Amino acid sequence: MPRERRGETARRIVGFFRPYRLEVTVVMVMILATSLLGLINPWLLGELIDHAIPEQDFQLLTVLVGFMIVVPIVSGVIGVGQSYLSNDVGQKVMRDLRNALYTHLQALPLRFFTETRTGEIQSRLANDVGGIQTVVTETAASTVSSLTTVISTIAFMLILNWQLALLSIGVLPFFMYLTYRVGKVRRRVATQTQKSLAEMSAITEESLSVSGILLSKTFGQQRTMVNRFSLENERLARLQVRQAMIGRWFFMIIGTVFSITPALVYFFAGVLIMRGDDSITVGEIVVFTTLQSRLFFPLGSLLSLQVEIQGALALFDRIFEYLDIEPSIRDRPGAIALDPATANGAVRFDRVSFRYPAAPQGAASTEPAASTDRAAGSSTVLDDARAVIAAEALRDTQPEIGADELADLARAAERSDDDRRDHDTTAFLAAGIEPALPVPFGLEDVSFEVEPGQLVALVGPSGAGKTTTTYLIPRLYDADAGSVLIDGRDVRDLTLESLGTTIGFVTQETYLFHSTIGENLRYGRPDATDEQIETAAGAAALHDRIMELPEGYDTVVGERGYRLSGGEKQRLAIARVLLKDPRILILDEATSALDTVSERLIQAALERLMEGRTTIAIAHRLSTILAADVILVFDRGHIVERGRHADLVARQGLYSRLYHEQFVATALPPASGASAAAAS
Repeated sequence: MPRERRGETARRIVGFFRPYRLEVTVVMVMILATSLLGLINPWLLGELIDHAIPEQDFQLLTVLVGFMIVVPIVSGVIGVGQSYLSNDVGQKVMRDLRNALYTHLQALPLRFFTETRTGEIQSRLANDVGGIQTVVTETAASTVSSLTTVISTIAFMLILNWQLALLSIGVLPFFMYLTYRVGKVRRRVATQTQKSLAEMSAITEESLSVSGILLSKTFGQQRTMVNRFSLENERLARLQVRQAMIGRWFFMIIGTVFSITPALVYFFAGVLIMRGDDSITVGEIVVFTTLQSRLFFPLGSLLSLQVEIQGALALFDRIFEYLDIEPSIRDRPGAIALDPATANGAVRFDRVSFRYPAAPQGAASTEPAASTDRAAGSSTVLDDARAVIAAEALRDTQPEIGADELADLARAAERSDDDRRDHDTTAFLAAGIEPALPVPFGLEDVSFEVEPGQLVALVGPSGAGKTTTTYLIPRLYDADAGSVLIDGRDVRDLTLESLGTTIGFVTQETYLFHSTIGENLRYGRPDATDEQIETAAGAAALHDRIMELPEGYDTVVGERGYRLSGGEKQRLAIARVLLKDPRILILDEATSALDTVSERLIQAALERLMEGRTTIAIAHRLSTILAADVILVFDRGHIVERGRHADLVARQGLYSRLYHEQFVATALPPASGASAAAAS
């Protein structure tokens, strides 16, 4: 890593300690005090050997021994206080770092989470932050303590005898260089280890969730998942062994040299005394060797810590990598807070265009090239992507399928989509409508207006842009061109928090926390009373069902609500939005998993809820569409038709075909074998 980047990382780490500079200063003073106190006992020992014992001075002996007892006690008490303060500061820094990372992740747009695996994010919060905990809570204080001890001890040794001091510390520059080299390798391996840990977390999160287990069991892929986990586990084990063994020979050599050096000091001092050199006494030799033992431990600690810090810096870099991601969707300066109590809820799209991000680099090479002579959008990048995704999904579940078979499957999927596109084009032309050019993964020039109290239904084929349209209203994504307005104000001029409180969202996939029914409902309104919760549940036709459960509203719903049926989960989600009481309501096929009786009850509750509010519903249910004030028909990122149900059916366009395919056909009883034969 370049020196400039290391310096920048260190400066950012120091920034997290800045709010606690007073506590850090106290810790530094305590460390300095214990380091200086540590020099007293070796000096007292020399005085005892050179003066008190030879001169048989009992009073001096008593004073020296008394000080030798008191000094360690005082030093120990200061050390306990210093340890408490340093750990307290370290844990506060860890708390701030975790909060900063989590808060920053909450501010990142939805696009980041659609492009990043949940396990990778969890690994940054758990493994990476946890990996630097020791460095933050202990290493900083240990480094300062060791450094202070080393400097003060070397200074004292030089005062005692500069020749012996040079003999003791002469090998240090060589060891410092080796430590630097070992630290670089340790840092690189630490980065690889954390990446492997992140991969392990991702595999675990994906495969051991309820959805993941259900998928592997229903597809018979347990062995495949075990093999995938085992391979990554083996890689992680090798990396951790390598990380643990890096520099072990180096530290063994350091320990050996440090152990041998006192013997060399004894030899050198003995030679001087034998030659009649009276510049050194026996007491000074004892003091010197005592200082050596006091010097070698912090020196070894410093060299080891340098390697540990190098590894920790790699983890800090991974954390700062996320913190450096600039949120693409944030409040503008001077953004206005929309008051849910006074908002009318009028929504307008003014020539809105939007594109999802392109596929990652290199992905295009695996996609079939689109022919240039396919007229009227009969093929798109989306068609090819769907074909490849379908084929790759089959490769994952059926690994025995060969490349040629996969290619045939991709071409078959592409032809199927071509047939659908050609059918759509024919229907458009028959209705006198010029078919729009396809918009892969987005919207193009979409305009419509919804008045307060209106119900607008969005219909169209899968992937036509319906959900994308609803995501632009609460700024889950921002439009590339044009503007989305609420009550005449561009949503980009409104605060994100006020948008969140003004808009209620019921998605097709209901997400519930592993908590009680009551806590999941209170997510829509944290200050709600029990009576308000029961009223909302009753309006969603869920209260009676909840009361049938042994623990009522205290029943734990399980991971992602898997203890509840699909209809119960959706009714709970609707009750949660009812409790929130938003001005704008967005329903993404919110009644798709309900039985007929529950749906009637929900529809009645929604009719009451929608009074005076803007409601935008993505629905394949005829009951929702028939009640709509306006129906917007989407295809290929465009609004191709709009109007009420009867008018759209009479036009014989795309909506008419969808209506007959999805509603009329499903309403007819299945033909008997005889009638089917007669029909043929």
